[in-house]
Amino acid sequence: MPKNKQIIGFIAWLAVSFIAAAIGSAASIQAGPFYTQLIRPEWAPPPNLFGPVWTILYALMGISAWLVWRAGGFRASRTALTLFLVQLAVNALWSWLFFGWHLGGLAFADIVLLWVLIIATLIAFWRVRPLAGTLLIPYLLWVSFASALNFSVWQLNPQILG
Repeated sequence: MPKNKQIIGFIAWLAVSFIAAAIGSAASIQAGPFYTQLIRPEWAPPPNLFGPVWTILYALMGISAWLVWRAGGFRASRTALTLFLVQLAVNALWSWLFFGWHLGGLAFADIVLLWVLIIATLIAFWRVRPLAGTLLIPYLLWVSFASALNFSVWQLNPQILG
């Protein structure tokens, strides 16, 4: 693959990842006051940690997708890259469910689905390029933690999160 096409692809996959981040973060713009009013478990990280962690994770996701795409284009890795795009959409939806619409139970169902999709994507990426799968491990670990946090906050705040 020509170098200029690789560079364009790299930028495009990062853009796809960060567009999903932007869609999700649009629901989180006013999340600060909402999140701080919720009862949170003692092990919940400070709110200002989420932005930097997610920025790193979205960058790793974009690089991972680019590595898979580089192995033969979208056509050669259609299933893996489609799984990636689907999980990005489910990821973006979570912020709307939790922060935008205050639907804790549906947000938890969404994050469980997201967790399954991340595993499927990680396996599919690993089969194409092991490094691409490896780059998704921090994302899987963070979403595992976030799932427990989502469940806990939902259970502690039934009057606000349904």
